[in-house]
Amino acid sequence: MVAEEPPVLVPPPSLITVGTLLQDYLGIAERNLEHSSFLCYQQVAKTHLLPKWAQIPATEVSAKNLRTWIMSLTGKRKTIQLILTPFRNAIELGVTEEVIEANPFDSIKLGKLLPRAQRTSAFRADPFDIDEIDAILAACNREEDRTMLQFAFCTGMRPSEYIAVRWPSAREKHHHIAVEGAYVDGHFKDSTKTPAGLRNIDMRLGALDALRAQKAYTGGETGLVFVNPATRRQWEGDKPIYKRWKEIIALAGVRYRNPYQTRHSFASNLLMLGANPLYVASQMGHADATLVMRTYGKWITAGLDDDRRQRLLKLYRQSNPKRADEFPKFDADDA
Repeated sequence: MVAEEPPVLVPPPSLITVGTLLQDYLGIAERNLEHSSFLCYQQVAKTHLLPKWAQIPATEVSAKNLRTWIMSLTGKRKTIQLILTPFRNAIELGVTEEVIEANPFDSIKLGKLLPRAQRTSAFRADPFDIDEIDAILAACNREEDRTMLQFAFCTGMRPSEYIAVRWPSAREKHHHIAVEGAYVDGHFKDSTKTPAGLRNIDMRLGALDALRAQKAYTGGETGLVFVNPATRRQWEGDKPIYKRWKEIIALAGVRYRNPYQTRHSFASNLLMLGANPLYVASQMGHADATLVMRTYGKWITAGLDDDRRQRLLKLYRQSNPKRADEFPKFDADDA
């Protein structure tokens, strides 16, 4: 006779805490989400959710006490939404498993709870002009720092994208560079931030110059184009780049902006030279020109004197001689 297995004891709903639901949800997220997203939710839970809610019975979470807690949070709307996402999903898991009857988040309207200052994003494009770009590149006392940053300024890639580029992706013969993934939180992803992110970027003279100089350090058939010069290994993410970036910006005497602004500089400089906004969107990995117009529209009509225009063209003209005249020329008499 086969012995019967003892029944699985399930605690009554009144004893299941928010902390338990969060841990259950994170276990699911680890299997189903991108690794970087899972790590982000895990950190959010550790920092913002578990200290406050871990021991609270899930049945006691109400829309009223959620509203009170949300209104006490600081930061912009995007940050608060990030904090709420794993919490909301954990509570929804509780509904699915019949621990609680309804999700109290369903009646929460975040836009009505936050004051105007928190609803407004702090983000703004703050690109570097050609004088600042020249100063930054000149301040690089390691050639590999200069080549990587010049490549960033001339391709508009995100840091997670350009530290993942391998030599086969730099297709000089075809005059483009392929973005085929990103390196995030210690993992290579064959996807990018947006579906349009996997793209071909037209090779520009500044990027071509950077690649040719970089070949002396990492040139090979399949290896990474850019590695950390201090370790000769894969950059581990944004943090070591930010550290080195701060040192270079200080040496250059340029007002500090983060290294992501190399991407914004790429877009604004193409627009100032006369590129079509839809084309700029395709180079940036955006599905359409809406974000480009909203974020960079004011640079479409920004002026460039002859010296600055010629210096920008040394970086941003395409390496393909058939596209050498892609930017319209303006005559001062036409103004």
